[in-house]
Parts: sequence; structure tokens; C-alpha cells
Amino acid sequence: MPAGIGVRAVEWVRRWLPDPFVFALLLTLATAATAAVWVGATPLEIAEGWYDGFWMLLSFGMQMVLILVTGYAIALAAPVTRLVDRLAGALTSPGQVYLFVLVAGTLLVWVSWGWVVLTAVLARELASRVRGVDYPYLVAATYLSSNAWVVGLSSTIPLLLNTPGNFLIEAGLLGGTIPVGRTLGSPLNLAVAAVYLVVMPAVMWLVRPRSGIVELGDLVESPDPQPPTTADPGRGPDVAGRTPADRMDHSVVLQAAVALIGLGTVLHRLLSRGFNPDLNLMIFTFLMLGLLLHRTPARAVAAMAKACSNISGIVFQYPFYAGIMGIMMATGLGAAIAAWVASVATPASLPVAAFVLGGAVNFAIPSAGGEWAVLGPPLVEAVRSLAGAVGPAELEARLARVAMAVAYGETLTNLLQPFFLLAVLPVMGAGVRLRARDLVGYLLLPFAVLLVIVGALVALVPIG
Repeated sequence: MPAGIGVRAVEWVRRWLPDPFVFALLLTLATAATAAVWVGATPLEIAEGWYDGFWMLLSFGMQMVLILVTGYAIALAAPVTRLVDRLAGALTSPGQVYLFVLVAGTLLVWVSWGWVVLTAVLARELASRVRGVDYPYLVAATYLSSNAWVVGLSSTIPLLLNTPGNFLIEAGLLGGTIPVGRTLGSPLNLAVAAVYLVVMPAVMWLVRPRSGIVELGDLVESPDPQPPTTADPGRGPDVAGRTPADRMDHSVVLQAAVALIGLGTVLHRLLSRGFNPDLNLMIFTFLMLGLLLHRTPARAVAAMAKACSNISGIVFQYPFYAGIMGIMMATGLGAAIAAWVASVATPASLPVAAFVLGGAVNFAIPSAGGEWAVLGPPLVEAVRSLAGAVGPAELEARLARVAMAVAYGETLTNLLQPFFLLAVLPVMGAGVRLRARDLVGYLLLPFAVLLVIVGALVALVPIG
């Protein structure tokens, strides 16, 4: 591998990649033009679909925000920050920092996509303590580790398939839920998980910068290079001077009682209904766990205020991407593309076609749930039409393979689509001269390797 390939890629991307919001605007116009040409949509149909789309994913968007915010709040809890301090003291070289962030970040997002913020806080703390760490590369490594969320417990499409009454069931396309054991617990998903945990750190090691290192201190605009941490709101007035309101604000018992009731409810649901978590259960679990870790209402409120400070980009830009999805749905463009892919596919090639399709459409709809809402119905119909006279178990396996193929493809092109960097940059880029274009170049080789390996696994490894 030629030395400096990552740096050269960064220089090329820096010239061509616009701000994520500009990217959204360009994609809006490109999708509108494609709808007009491909399906003959009129300007009024496109405009109405775009407007309606702005409001179609508010519920799902709120779920994504809550996953991020509750994960961030846990990362800011005092027990977690103490753990970060101990970990930071154990690593002494840039190489150790890079590999630790890649592996630890991968393991954390297997628990929840929102826990990428914990990796971001940890990575920034390490960069401030260990000399010689190239900061843009470290941000890229943090973001790459977050890509592994697709094989973990918060993976959107498998959880949606396992949610009772989901839109595919309501439309009559599925007869019931598909359990996560068939998707997340499949040999295929375990193989993809191994790629993220073992192969990706090795690939990122190849593109690390050897010279011209840019450290965190070189980029800091603010006099305080530290990441956001939970400000202790204090103990309030002295005990003798506390009002009843003060005592409630700083009550450990009050918050612990609610948190324990909540966690007990989660445990009961898991034991009585099997380990089949959906998005709502994951969010609720992290919310209750955060309450327990922060101990008092005042500290929980302070943590949530800080956690919410890094969602402005998602709140601002997500409706525009929902609008793009609205164009694809209202004009039939998304269904037409999926139907065309299905029409030229065979039972053997459909999963790979779904993988490529999921990656391509992700540029217009960088949301696994939103993308599945567009591509899911025509792809499920294609699976059924191509399956022939197979049994229910085999049909379910084929449906699960195609769904996971879309999920893998959608997540893969997140490495080139700057939207979800908004979950990392508000933490690692606070007070720092750093843009998406400064680090995406490091992700080009990992993208190419994942495209080849995961595509082959989708085609060859059994789903169950």
C-alpha cells in the first residue's frame, strides 16, 4: 500500500465534497429531475410530494434523535467519564489510540447506534492527552466504527421487521414479524460483524497518515479543547437552606425509583416476550439507564441539555431528506427503481441487487427506516414472485436476506454520504476547525473493501 494514500484521498475529497446541507440541496434537485425523466412526474407532483415528505418521518426522526440523545447522556454520566479517564491513561501511542477507538467504537455501536457519541467523547479525550494523534484521521476512524451499528441491537430494518403491526404487515405484504434471530442472529450477520471488527481496523491502519500530522491542538479555535462534559449543577443551597423544590431537584430516591421501575419493566418484557427488542424498547432502556447513572433530576436535566446540543444538524437537515423520500414515494420513482431492479434479477442475484440498490438510494434517503419504507414493498413483492413454491421458513429466510442486504448497502454508503457525520462532528468538532470534507477521504479505501467483501457475503453466506 503506497504511503500517504489516505492523505491524497483527503486532498481530493476536500476539493469536491460540499457541506452536508449543500449535499442535501443538490440531491433534492437531482431526485426531482430523475422523477421527471424516469417516471414522467409533473413539477406539481414533485413539489407536492416534496412538501408532504417533510412531515412523513417525524415519528421515526424523533426515534433517531432520542437514540442519539439518550446514548450521549449515558456517555456524560460521571461513572462513564471516570472510566474514560482510566482508559485514556492506559494508552500512550497514536497507534494504540487508533486501534482502540476502532475496536471499542465497533463494540459500543453494536449495543446502540447512539453510543457513537461515547466513542466520540472518548476519542477526543485521547487526542487531547496522547501526542502525535492525527485528529482528522481519528475522527474518520470514529465514524467508520459507527458504521458497524447495522449488525447490532439497534439496527433499524431488522427491528422494524420484528415490530408488530409494521407497515409491511399492515399492507398485507408480510404475514407476521420476522424475529431478530433470523436477521441479527444469522450466520450472514455474524460474518459481516466479523468484517467490521477484524478487517476494518486493518484497512484503516493502512491509510493512517505517517507525516504531516495534524493534532487536536493545531485545530482548536476555542481556548478549551475539552469535549462537552456533564456540568454538575451543584448540590443547591446548603442543606439547612434548601427549599422543598431544591430537595426534589436533587433527590436521588425519586429518580432511582422511577429508573428502577422502568428497567424492571424492560426486564419483564424481555423475559415474557423473548429477546426481541424494537426501537422503542431500546430508547426506553437507555433513558432509564441514564436516569440511574445521573442519580438526580438536576444532573439528568443538565446531561440531556448537553446531549441535545449535538442534534441541530439532524433536526435541520432530516426534513430535507424526508422531502427527497417524499418525492420518490409520491412520484413512484422509488418503487419504479426497485421494480426495475427486481424485474432483471433472479432468485440468486436479488440479494446482491438489493445490496447495491440500498447503497445507491441511501444518497437520497440516508435513513435505513425511510429507505426501507420506499424499497421494502417492491422488494418483498419481488421475493415472493421469484420464490415459487417454497415453504414458509424458506420464504422468511429469503425475505430476511434481502432486508439485510438493503441494510448493509444503506449503511455502507454512509461512508461517502456526510449526513450522519452530524452525530460525530458536534462532539469532536466543537471549537475545532474541522469539516466533513477534511476526513471523508480516509474512508474511500474502507468503502471499497466493504463493498467487495460484504457483497460477496450477501451472495454466499446462508441467512439461517
